Amino acid sequence: MRIVVCVKHVPDLQSERSLGSDGHLVRGEDDVLSELDENAVEAAVSLAEETGGEVVALTVGPGGAVDAVRRALQMGAHSGVHVSDDRIAGSDVVGTARVLAAAVRKLGGEVPVDLVVTGMASMDGLTAMLPSALAAAIDLPQLTLASEVTLSEGTLTITRTIGEADEVLAAELPAVLSVTDEANEPRYPNFKAILAAKKKPVTLWDLDDLALASTGAEADGGPEVGTAGAGTRVLSAAARPRRAQGQIITDSGDAGVRLAAFLVENKLV
Repeated sequence: MRIVVCVKHVPDLQSERSLGSDGHLVRGEDDVLSELDENAVEAAVSLAEETGGEVVALTVGPGGAVDAVRRALQMGAHSGVHVSDDRIAGSDVVGTARVLAAAVRKLGGEVPVDLVVTGMASMDGLTAMLPSALAAAIDLPQLTLASEVTLSEGTLTITRTIGEADEVLAAELPAVLSVTDEANEPRYPNFKAILAAKKKPVTLWDLDDLALASTGAEADGGPEVGTAGAGTRVLSAAARPRRAQGQIITDSGDAGVRLAAFLVENKLV
């Protein structure tokens, strides 16, 4: 069984995130493997251990993004692929899905890919749209937001929670799977695993390797990725204003009335 797990290098949630003058997220400062992707890696590695399979960690991003692949290798992935090309910058979720789909197809040309695993969302964009966009781009069934995953005789079965109800869905492989942070507890790599990861291969591809275009005439379908191919763009951005200091009310018997007046005055009720 061959599994591809998609991982992303994102700014640490505890860091000050910002957009550059081009409207793109500033990267390279305290970047880490997206926290929810750790659950995807754990799911992929666990399934591979059950079936005697292989896990390929796949990422799209600038040079530093390879660190996300390295982390996945430390957690048990067998090899990695890093798609890096300046022409990809500015891609929206659909463009990113096209790049990932092209990479999965290229990997499948070598050895068939049985399963593609992602986290439920990346911790930078938080659109949660990538798993579905990727499944559409590869033309595979999707099982998303899984909190439980089982595999039996080529059929993948998941449980996911929708409101107060649980759904049980199944699909035959190959398929695309996304998991939530309730699906598992990601393993912490030990020193031996960290050293072993340094010897695992990471392949570097660009858009030419994937036969994707960042430019093109409308007659040819237009650009597929990059800023020119994106369906959205940032028009303006500003730093979030600092929170105003709170008002302290000393209760002298009328605190409830004063609080109610404050809520009404500020249209909070």
